[in-house]
Amino acid sequence: MTEAAPQAGPRLSRELARAAAGPLICVIVLTGLLSAWVISGGAGALTKVRLQITQAAVPMRGFTATTAAGPATTFVTIRNLTSTPDALIAVTSPVAGRVQLTVRSGAGTSRIVVSDLVVPAHAALTLSPFGDDIVLQDPHVYEDQPAVPLTLTFRHAGTVTIDAAVTPPGTP
Repeated sequence: MTEAAPQAGPRLSRELARAAAGPLICVIVLTGLLSAWVISGGAGALTKVRLQITQAAVPMRGFTATTAAGPATTFVTIRNLTSTPDALIAVTSPVAGRVQLTVRSGAGTSRIVVSDLVVPAHAALTLSPFGDDIVLQDPHVYEDQPAVPLTLTFRHAGTVTIDAAVTPPGTP
């Protein structure tokens, strides 16, 4: 009697199916995890709002007894490079007792302290002593330093620390 040779076709198919099962399961699991990440808002969250900060300067205070002890103002331009508006919600600096965000409704008007300053989408927020501004209250002497560190906190973009150049009085 002759023994029949086993058929290679069904055995080969089972081996191929077994070999493909592991990678296929990995693809399904990873696709599910990535889909959950996108749905939860995690995908792209780090680049949702991109800001560019330029012209950061803190002018020296005047050289009279009254102005040398007074608050210091800043010049900062914040550009929002995306279609999502953001807001500057806080600023801190190691040279100031406290920092306030302020607005002026016109020339010669007093400053109004606000809780945030909006950075419009695809636009710039320019801060200066003549309009919206960051005011360093009770600052330590900083005029002998080349720069003043400012930590800006944004509602969506998070926290950014910059070094604002110390410039002659009244100049950006």
